[in-house]
Amino acid sequence: MSEIEDRAELRRARRRPGGRPRPRREFDTSVPSPCITVCQVDDATGCCVGCHRSIDEIREWPILSADEKRAVLARIAERKADAGA
Repeated sequence: MSEIEDRAELRRARRRPGGRPRPRREFDTSVPSPCITVCQVDDATGCCVGCHRSIDEIREWPILSADEKRAVLARIAERKADAGA
């Protein structure tokens, strides 16, 4: 974290009740998103026609662990296989 970010965090902490800095949240970026920027939800399946994720999976993607993301990718593969059958 840069010195500027440190100072900004300290200023925010002074404004919050209790004056304690928030813990920094680390997001796992080791598993790339399946998004292909074709963002339309199919009413029949409730999944995006581009990446085949459900709305919940799309919303939660940034906060999922790498293992959880891999599980979503496995479900996507199953959905694609089912759609092609």
